[in-house]
Amino acid sequence: MNDKCIEFDAITPDEKGNTFFFKGDHLWKGFSGPAELSNSIFKELDDYHHLGHVDAAFRMHHQDDLNVHDHIYFFLDDKIFSYYNYTLEQGYPVEIQQEFPGVPSHLDAAVECPKGECITDSVLFFKGNEIYSFDIKTKSVKKKVWAHLPNCTSAFRWLEHYYCFHGYNFTRFHPVSGDVTGTYPKDARNYFMRCGEGFGHGGGARKQRCSEVKLNAITIDDKGRSYAFQDAMYMRLDTHRDGSHHFPISRLWKEISVVVDAVFNYGDNMYIIQGDQVYIYKSAAHYTLIEGYPKPLKEELGIDGPVDAAFLCPNQHIVNVIQGQKMYDIDLAATPRAVKMERPIPFPEIDAGFCDADGVKVFIGPEYYSYQSPMILAMGKIKPAPQTISREKFGCEE
Repeated sequence: MNDKCIEFDAITPDEKGNTFFFKGDHLWKGFSGPAELSNSIFKELDDYHHLGHVDAAFRMHHQDDLNVHDHIYFFLDDKIFSYYNYTLEQGYPVEIQQEFPGVPSHLDAAVECPKGECITDSVLFFKGNEIYSFDIKTKSVKKKVWAHLPNCTSAFRWLEHYYCFHGYNFTRFHPVSGDVTGTYPKDARNYFMRCGEGFGHGGGARKQRCSEVKLNAITIDDKGRSYAFQDAMYMRLDTHRDGSHHFPISRLWKEISVVVDAVFNYGDNMYIIQGDQVYIYKSAAHYTLIEGYPKPLKEELGIDGPVDAAFLCPNQHIVNVIQGQKMYDIDLAATPRAVKMERPIPFPEIDAGFCDADGVKVFIGPEYYSYQSPMILAMGKIKPAPQTISREKFGCEE
């Protein structure tokens, strides 16, 4: 049972971000490593049911109810088991219908879909080419038929991306529409697991060293999704317990194919500045470019491009735009928008800037400088001690 490169029955992360792959009565913990008996970690699975297999599994995402959030749910025939910290929750197993009314038994696969990626916190259940989209809060279910998608033996959400596994292959799909974009299926052995000779960029690719990181932009949207941009790639920062990975910017923001200069969020809009143009995206379940954009930066913000960085502090409507050694304050609530104030900053050039509840961070290569506010950044004559970009946050190697 050492061959990890087989058709899986179920895939799920746990509350710590470890990913479990299930096949028959065995599991693998993480993207590499030996097989173990499933009941050595999830002990009670075998007590209630001779564990030949797990039909489906997912990690619940529902922060409104901490009694279920981050719990792992296993589906065996017509029963559900709920685990937290590898311990079976009291009262389980129960019938599937009791907890997920309208969802059939003997499932093929299941995957969680948080609000912001789906319209509401949801779970997608797969049986043949039928998909049952279950709203966790209202317990309502919508049945869809995605005939274009292969029959998934397992499904997996990893860093906002959704994967249907079938045989040795996987297909990436959109969790709301089921759309498949790009060239699929792909061979899972080249991406997700280490399989021996000739397979796998998943395990072999060298991670970027932290000393090599040079960000172009960093931002957080109104749904708490935090992104760093580097060259033509982006990385999600607030999901680092599940791992880190760089993806092409054009995967989320289809019209952006090259390096960005600055990114900031205002309300439910994301502003991406590239040269003398600005793109504004609506940040709903997925990012959609607002009609009429891109527009000249001068027309939108009253300033000529290019710029080095732009950031907006929480609950503010002043965007701070940095160009060379100057910081410009622009009031986004004013019409027309124009520079309100111009101030010098104590750096000849910066790569990116970011403001959250802790204050302002200014990034220069692999280092950043922290300030309590934009005003203190502008007034500061003495630079604070630089801090280095961390492995935990940026997924780089020391």
